[in-house]
Amino acid sequence: MLLADDHALVRHGVRLILEQQPDIEVVAEASDGAEAVALLREIDVDLVVLDIAMPTMTGLQAAREINRRREPPRILMLSMHDNEQYFFEALKLGASGYVLKSVVDEDLVEACRAAMRDEAFVYPGAMGALVRDYLDRLARGERVPETVLTPREDEVLKLIAEGRSTREIATILSISVKTVEKHRSHILARLGMSDRTQLTRYAIRAGLVEP
Repeated sequence: MLLADDHALVRHGVRLILEQQPDIEVVAEASDGAEAVALLREIDVDLVVLDIAMPTMTGLQAAREINRRREPPRILMLSMHDNEQYFFEALKLGASGYVLKSVVDEDLVEACRAAMRDEAFVYPGAMGALVRDYLDRLARGERVPETVLTPREDEVLKLIAEGRSTREIATILSISVKTVEKHRSHILARLGMSDRTQLTRYAIRAGLVEP
């Protein structure tokens, strides 16, 4: 894992929390987004944790650069602020989750593990934002586009939106893990999306799951 935050004390504290876990290792640190992007040219990591507000290059700007890589690592955003705009922007840029620094000791480990399972981490306040977004769309009279997915892909999408893992979906639908991954790739490509949280929002709007 690569950890990026412009405050050395914050990095130290976060690292202490993470390295108490046997399945998490911080292999590099960066003091801003530009340094994080540069380090990723030299090392391979599975996960990058980025503070949103950093000098030189913000966490959001760094996330945009990182996701241009052929095989980008998973990304988690850290923030002092419960800010819906930042939250949705992070999701749009492909982040797996958004963790508030005020509860980092409670949520960050869970968020890291969720990201490594290719699952989204959504803190309670952000879930409220997702529901409000859904209700706002209804109020504006927006229509969900007709589905371009096959019935089987609809089934896979629904299970993804319900938080099922790839292995669980394979068991429920009696198909292989590789087939589930293939369906997931097709769904993301056809809907023009990049992560589980975007798929969940689509599934809510399409009526596949309840908000």
